[in-house]
Amino acid sequence: MPESPEVQALADDLGRRLAGHEIRGVDVLEFRVTKTRARPLESLVGRRVAGVTRRGKLLDVTLDDDAHFVVSLGRHGWARYGGAEASVTEASVTEAPNAESEPPPPALVSIEFDDGTTLELTDAGDWISLGGWVVDDPFEVPAVAKLGPDPADPDFTRADFDAGVVGRRKQVKAVLQEQESLAGIGNAYSDEILHAAQLSPVAHAASLGGDELDRLFASTVGVISEAVAARSGVPIDQLKAAKVAAMQVHGRTGEPCPRCGDEIRDFSFASTTAQYSATCQTGGEVLPLRKS
Repeated sequence: MPESPEVQALADDLGRRLAGHEIRGVDVLEFRVTKTRARPLESLVGRRVAGVTRRGKLLDVTLDDDAHFVVSLGRHGWARYGGAEASVTEASVTEAPNAESEPPPPALVSIEFDDGTTLELTDAGDWISLGGWVVDDPFEVPAVAKLGPDPADPDFTRADFDAGVVGRRKQVKAVLQEQESLAGIGNAYSDEILHAAQLSPVAHAASLGGDELDRLFASTVGVISEAVAARSGVPIDQLKAAKVAAMQVHGRTGEPCPRCGDEIRDFSFASTTAQYSATCQTGGEVLPLRKS
């Protein structure tokens, strides 16, 4: 799932490349991507891109008439430059280094610009999670309207963190991923944050003491801000691979924990699987893994 560090780098790249350019054509190959039926994505034709920003895990493309093209990348969505520039397959983006190549996902939306650039929006999932809205105000998009404060924002404060986390009778990993509480964090970076803070992912936020909350705040800001800085300038076709390579525990099942040397383990979380170090995070307790 794209998370704030990679989406920020993507937004920066798109903004540098597309700002000032006119949209000459839009080809929607999967109708379910369009979320504003009264304002289809084809209505973008003739407008110029004023800039591209990030809102949580979403892209916000501002247009010259102050309209907005908001893109939710969902669970498996991404963007790539098409045409002559599509020389690197998406497999190199989505898979870990040295993994076997897989066919790139299909483009569900193709957008052509006046300088010959083609931007393709893709989705590699078994179900379509990519979505696009054409709106006058990005807060018309429900996923944007509900966003909480963003730990990648330089103005993010301890008070913002405490308002979303302290006293919550919910597993702390779930709180970190709850977009209404803290914007931009998903499964991967919540694993990394909790490992850095040496906290159990299944502990309730309400049970955390002062020192634990201090560590969690520092790790939340530190992990996200460091990842944003590390991804800056990475070509968009390499961002997902860079994310995979940088993970300390997420996706590292069976490998030694870089802090304590214990084996990194899987555990079942919601509808997915996450990773942790029992020695570092749970006092040696092995968390349950759903049987397949």
